[in-house]
Amino acid sequence: MLKSMTGFGRGEYSDDNYTIVVEIRSINHKYSDFFVRIPRKYSFAEEYIRTSLKEFIKRGKVEVNITVDSTIQGDVDIELNMELAEKYCKSLYSIQDSLGIAGDIDINSFCKLPEILKIVQGKEEEDLFTAAVKNAMSGAIEKLDNMRIIEGEHMVRDIRERAILMKDIVDEIEKYAPKVSEKYVCKMKERIVELVGENTEIPEDRILLEAAIFADKSNVTEEIIRLKSHIDKLLGILEVSDGPEGKKMDFLMQEMNREANTVGSKANDLEITENVLILKSEIEKIREQVQNIE
Repeated sequence: MLKSMTGFGRGEYSDDNYTIVVEIRSINHKYSDFFVRIPRKYSFAEEYIRTSLKEFIKRGKVEVNITVDSTIQGDVDIELNMELAEKYCKSLYSIQDSLGIAGDIDINSFCKLPEILKIVQGKEEEDLFTAAVKNAMSGAIEKLDNMRIIEGEHMVRDIRERAILMKDIVDEIEKYAPKVSEKYVCKMKERIVELVGENTEIPEDRILLEAAIFADKSNVTEEIIRLKSHIDKLLGILEVSDGPEGKKMDFLMQEMNREANTVGSKANDLEITENVLILKSEIEKIREQVQNIE
């Protein structure tokens, strides 16, 4: 099933210890990019949050905002990073000696340096919080995924209708293409008559040679075959896909656009050009949709 990369989900969980609200927003992106906002004291849960998201989201930019209201008091530890403290101290004295800066390194300023002292949750609260955030996350992810599925279904219907229209346009071009060389012959004869008069004998062998050269240059059979193949592949993805296909579909649209351009430049015919313009318009509309498919 094809999904949109755009969606929103909100989940909430409350018990005697926590009230947790999780909000997840996702938008289209070439790759997968996750940004998690969570109170620093609960940052230990970030890895679980990212892992949970990756199970459902394969591509897109995702922002997660988590607010926590806790009734738990205490159960925290203070971690001292002595190795880091020693490096800070050595570096500060080195700066002082090198630059000749006067002054003392006092304990208050020293302890404010990043990561020397760190508050960490006790193991019991980690377990309690992880269990609570799982509940809030599951609700938010379910709503997000449902929204992405529903929007994906809308896009699939629109793309399918446009792909069928494109197929009809390509069929029309295929039927009309053989007539291009015939029109060229008629115009050539009319032009000769216009220039030298009706009584002049028209060299049929020369006309046929010119027509053959023109027909070869304007032949779009290969492009038509490839366009039909790309459209069939696109329709096949819409019917049977069970995973992320956005990149593959985007590639197909690029190839279709390239083939359509070639048809327009080779055919050298107003009616075919008009059909090609309609075809390119539909390709561009589908490509805009594809940009938002996972």
